[in-house]
Amino acid sequence: MTKKTTIYDIAKRLNITAATVSRALNNNSKISVATRKLVLQTAKEMNYEQNKLALALKSGKSYNVGVIVPRIDSNFFASVIRGIEEELYPKGYHVIICQTHDQQNLEIENINSLLNAQVDGVLMSISNSEIENNDSFNKLIKKHVPLIFFDRKKAISGVSSVTIDDFKGAYEATKHLIDQGYKRIAHLSNDRSLQIFKNRYLGYKQAIIDNGLEFDESLVIETMSKVAEGRKTTKIFLDMDRRPDAIFSSSDFTALGAIEEIKAHGLKIPEDISVVGFSNEPFTKFMELSITSVDQSPIEMGRIAAQVFLEEVNNSKKVKSEKHIVLTPQLIVRKSSQRLTQLV
Repeated sequence: MTKKTTIYDIAKRLNITAATVSRALNNNSKISVATRKLVLQTAKEMNYEQNKLALALKSGKSYNVGVIVPRIDSNFFASVIRGIEEELYPKGYHVIICQTHDQQNLEIENINSLLNAQVDGVLMSISNSEIENNDSFNKLIKKHVPLIFFDRKKAISGVSSVTIDDFKGAYEATKHLIDQGYKRIAHLSNDRSLQIFKNRYLGYKQAIIDNGLEFDESLVIETMSKVAEGRKTTKIFLDMDRRPDAIFSSSDFTALGAIEEIKAHGLKIPEDISVVGFSNEPFTKFMELSITSVDQSPIEMGRIAAQVFLEEVNNSKKVKSEKHIVLTPQLIVRKSSQRLTQLV
């Protein structure tokens, strides 16, 4: 078995003390830049690996951060994770990714597992469950583990969040449809026990009212963010005596399902029925019939969530600061909704 290189081996080669090597490896300002460079170069040549456990015990940090998302097969959440990693990796942190599949029990298990792993913080987007999970969140708070919500959040005192203005995004999407001449606009909603989907519903509703159209609750159906559910729910709209002439969906996946069902009925998009989604998933851009959607700036959201975490974990005064950062959404107009004007 090959013997592991220690700081004493490096010290012996350079004829300096082990304490000097240790300080140099930990970037101590008391050690000259030249000595630090020499120690780091020698450590690399000798294949030295720092003992992460020892560092954690000394600093009180594990340099691991937990990220909990409903699912990782969504470009939105994958992009948020990318933003988090881009911000934290240069600071020496590693990211542990967990997914809940929108299941309450998995959310609880993930939080407990991350606590057992001694993570320095948890950044998460909560599950779709209506069941309260405050006990798990309180465990994090009581152990002084920074908790940052992104996208989907709960209102908990002392817990920061990074979201987008879902109301504004939905309002602008619906207003765009109205400006294109559509008058009977349906809404494919999602679980409105979650604030983001409730806000998208409220934004849609307010745009209808503000522009003098009749708000019809029968044109709002709550469904899951899946292509198959989008098809099934759209069929209900198409079977109405007065079918809608446009659909605003709170999800790109249900928007895609809506488009498939509309085409299956022999109708044209956007001439007969227009469709707008939410999230700006990559497929919305690359389809032959590109889909108008609301972009949520996920990479920026991830970076800012990571920055908020770093501020909290590095707060030497231990004074709890609660931040709520709201990003501005952007409507990306494409073929699925543009009827009256030409695409550039």
